[in-house]
Amino acid sequence: MTQIGRSNRRHNVAVPGGEAGRLSLAWAALSDTGYRRAANEDSLLARSPIFAVADGMGGHTAGDFASAAVVTRLAEKVSSPFVEREAINEALRSAVDDIARGVGTTDLGTGTTVTGIALTLVEGVPHWLVLNIGDSRVYQLVDGVLDQLTTDHSIVQELIDAGAITPAEAEVHPHSNVITRAVGFNEDPVPDYWLIPVVAGSRFLVCSDGLTKELTEHGIRHFLSDGSSSLDAAKLLMDAALGNGGRDNVTVVVVDVLETPESVDEADDAHPRTMRRH
Repeated sequence: MTQIGRSNRRHNVAVPGGEAGRLSLAWAALSDTGYRRAANEDSLLARSPIFAVADGMGGHTAGDFASAAVVTRLAEKVSSPFVEREAINEALRSAVDDIARGVGTTDLGTGTTVTGIALTLVEGVPHWLVLNIGDSRVYQLVDGVLDQLTTDHSIVQELIDAGAITPAEAEVHPHSNVITRAVGFNEDPVPDYWLIPVVAGSRFLVCSDGLTKELTEHGIRHFLSDGSSSLDAAKLLMDAALGNGGRDNVTVVVVDVLETPESVDEADDAHPRTMRRH
């Protein structure tokens, strides 16, 4: 298991073009082997502007190597406050090359999922760039409403989309662990991307399927809402997943948007500063 970055109670991001505007984040990252796996093949990156989780496959050595390659290459792109989509694509292509040269391969090949959020600029305005390959997930909680932002690349998701099975049936389907897209296997990585506005008060969850195997969306919303901070929420989610069986490696990254330039301006308008005469 490779972890790059630690929990952070407040991180300020300079937004170009605004003297008074500021963007403030807080985040927490946790990972656990769980109770049924011999080793942790998950890896994570929790360092602004990128927050990502990778879930390796191919056996202990192979899976750990693959997920580590992805977060290591993505970490090379965190030297600036914002990152562009092409930089992420370059990092993932480099990771595929690293995986192909790695010693931890199997006859079936080696690969990993990757999902996450990254700060990017769209015409000078901060946005979240959500990315996904595989069946790890990103959720957003705003005003008590939970939305799954990513779509799984999996056999069961294709069956759900076709109306062949229900989401409840998917949870117990014999092919529930079979994914249709991954980073590795000497193939060009093809992420799905979404642009999401950066909203003050929003909370994001980036997680491996070790969490979603143990918690329903109702449970995820409950624990995300209950946490008074990103670290509290991450601990509640982890404890619940392990308490429900911990059948797989569990990795969670919780990111809070504390302030945005817009929220700071609104607060200033609501509480104007008084001028003192000298």
